[in-house]
Amino acid sequence: MHPILARPGRLAAYVVIWLLLGALLAALLALQGVLTWRDALALGLPMTIAYGFLCLSAWYVTRGSPVGRTAAIRVVATALAAAAISSALWLVMARGWIALLRALGQWSGGIGSFRASAPTVAGFGVLLYLLAIAMSYLATAFEASQEAERRGLGLQILAREAELRALRAQIDPHFLFNSLQSISALITADPATARRMCLLLADFLRETLALGARDRIPLASELALARRFLAVEQVRFGDRLHVDIGTEGADGCDVPPLLLQPLVENAVTHGVAHVLEGGDVRIRVERHAASVAITIDNPCDPDRPVGRGTGLGLRNVRERLRRLYGADAVLRTDESGGRFVARLEMPING
Repeated sequence: MHPILARPGRLAAYVVIWLLLGALLAALLALQGVLTWRDALALGLPMTIAYGFLCLSAWYVTRGSPVGRTAAIRVVATALAAAAISSALWLVMARGWIALLRALGQWSGGIGSFRASAPTVAGFGVLLYLLAIAMSYLATAFEASQEAERRGLGLQILAREAELRALRAQIDPHFLFNSLQSISALITADPATARRMCLLLADFLRETLALGARDRIPLASELALARRFLAVEQVRFGDRLHVDIGTEGADGCDVPPLLLQPLVENAVTHGVAHVLEGGDVRIRVERHAASVAITIDNPCDPDRPVGRGTGLGLRNVRERLRRLYGADAVLRTDESGGRFVARLEMPING
């Protein structure tokens, strides 16, 4: 369907524009002394509105001769031919309209007045049709530009989603590698504890499969996943690992699934594991008007071996935040006084 006819608002605006053009044509005819003002308005207003609907064909003319894929000489020739034909049809319609007005006694001039006004009407018609063609080409170019922009945006979204899926896929093997190492260390020394750890690990993985496939999950569910992981690690570390998770402020917040998992894993693997007496892993939530801050605090040994880890966990979290929130989210880390703090800030449901 023609874009003008597709929406009532556009059609109404189009009719108003052609009504103004009709008044302009009537003024030209009257000021030239060809017609009286009464005859000029009786001819100009209704005939120009009718011509406006005839000029809708310019849209289809431009579609048949697109710029860039059609020779310039052909575009010009097609436009001039279409304008001449349309103007000729308009003159035929005008003659018929004048004949009807004369029959109804609403036309004061004679047939000679029509012949005198014909050149002005024909020239005006050619110019209006060429203008309609130019506007149609502009509308087509604008439509093509918008379509290209939509395609580009769609490709960007697809690329971002693919990158996010790849980043999320890194979490599972990274976590499983460390967990299986822990279980392997317990199998010989404490088979019963290793079996219990396997069961807890199975429960944790089952939960991650259920929630990990979603784009967003409630923060309370993400904290529950962190608690399950720490329960697995508590089997390994026993009294050396204590857990303190505060869920106040988590209601109504949605976060990407498994976002906290690498941070909690780092707190245990690179924090508690290197402290002889162990310590507590604390997770706190701070709810603000438009954002939420999550802090993970764990003990660390300043003299622990440096460079044993690959840094994948922190890098993964930062990259996911950048892809999802841009500059609106940040992960900061700080180490002082034997404690390592990771603070994650991001928009609520962003």
